[in-house]
Amino acid sequence: MNSRVMLISPAINKALREARFDDGCSLDPAGLRAAGTAEPPAADRSFTSPTARCRETAEALALDPASPPAPAGLAVGRWRGRTLAEVGAGEPESVAAWLADPTAAPHGGESVQELCTRVARWLDDLADASARTVAVVEPEVVRAAAVHVLGAPGQAFWRIDVPPLTMTELSGRMGRWNLRVGVPLGPRG
Repeated sequence: MNSRVMLISPAINKALREARFDDGCSLDPAGLRAAGTAEPPAADRSFTSPTARCRETAEALALDPASPPAPAGLAVGRWRGRTLAEVGAGEPESVAAWLADPTAAPHGGESVQELCTRVARWLDDLADASARTVAVVEPEVVRAAAVHVLGAPGQAFWRIDVPPLTMTELSGRMGRWNLRVGVPLGPRG
């Protein structure tokens, strides 16, 4: 049985432009335009993370996501809505600990390790089905998936860049995944 999971990062919005921890804001006009002209890959089923930018990207791509939703992004507790620069200026030790230790959650939310474990369980459940799956998910979900697929340590999470509106493809069977990253979505035909 061979599974294929295509993870699409959401189009650009104000939070991504400002390096702001997601605060639920919608896609900006440029992001909406880009998603509306992109062609999603063919799939048997689709999912989306519950955030506004993921749901709006999926809608612009004309995907019809199934329930339950794809994994949510990293829960950042009291840092939600703030920029990384703001948090770094006010809590430099907390940010340093968070970036160095995947088990740290100084913001009162979820650690990177907890996110990676949650995403790994979701991927393992998808691996049981011989299907083509597309999911619009937050960039940190893509990072967590890459860490899992590669068997990389949690510290590798911060070394993975995920540009907006790109696809990361996972394919495999029997618990062994292959990874293809940074695939741009082509224009609608």
